[in-house]
Amino acid sequence: MSPRRNARALTPLPRRHAASGKTRALGQHFLRDDAVAERIVALVAPTARDLVLEIGPGQGALTGRLVRSAGRLLAIEVDASLAAALTERFAGAPHVEIRIADGRSFDYSTLPGMKPDPEGRVLVVGNLPYSVGKPILMSLVQAGRAIDEMVLMLQKEVAERVAAEPDGRTYGSLSVLTQVACETRLCFAVPPGAFRPPPQVDSAVLHLRVRAGSLVPPGQAQQFRTVVLAAFSQRRKSLANALASGLGLGSERTRGLCEAAGIDPGRRAETLSLAEFARLAEASGGR
Repeated sequence: MSPRRNARALTPLPRRHAASGKTRALGQHFLRDDAVAERIVALVAPTARDLVLEIGPGQGALTGRLVRSAGRLLAIEVDASLAAALTERFAGAPHVEIRIADGRSFDYSTLPGMKPDPEGRVLVVGNLPYSVGKPILMSLVQAGRAIDEMVLMLQKEVAERVAAEPDGRTYGSLSVLTQVACETRLCFAVPPGAFRPPPQVDSAVLHLRVRAGSLVPPGQAQQFRTVVLAAFSQRRKSLANALASGLGLGSERTRGLCEAAGIDPGRRAETLSLAEFARLAEASGGR
């Protein structure tokens, strides 16, 4: 069953605390609420056939649950001391690997080859640090069909932008670039008290299911990204004027591109659907 779009009801969510200079710089807070951890894992419901990649396991609140259900678990952690503690803790679990790696640069294309069963899924679970949440999310999205589903915790404001729908003030390039690749659902928020130490901002949990078929042909992916970023580069301007500035084209040319895509050039970027952005990217491909 596909995730429902942008659930309305929320309740706040935070992050992992720092155990070293590196984790402190990332703004991490450790999850300590068992009920929240259980709820997060239940969203993807790993089985013995699945590979689970956990990003930023920290002190292992989610890891301990994933170990019990995943056929194989790979956890990547940037903090060497945290990784060493987890390696010792799960030394008796042969299907678990703890690796020192950065979620921003990890090669996600290698994941399908690690599945314990060729028919299993590749699942990603992560409590992402505020400071690098967006670049990690974009790296995951760009991995395409190498991943099947993801459950990610992000700063609540960012998560709301990811799941936003057209015509809303939070709908922007992050929304479009994520949703064109994934069915996206904003699930729930968690109060600061669920983390140690409590953060000063809320977070939220997203469920993303990678689309089986792309809304944008592979050969147009870069052009699509370029057009989306240009369209939102000056939100208060009309679409044609924002594109003119962002793409370095004359306004007459960008009005023609909009009209070729069947879009009123006087509209603003936040009113366009994914399909309309796809048509606009296609129309601008030969500029």
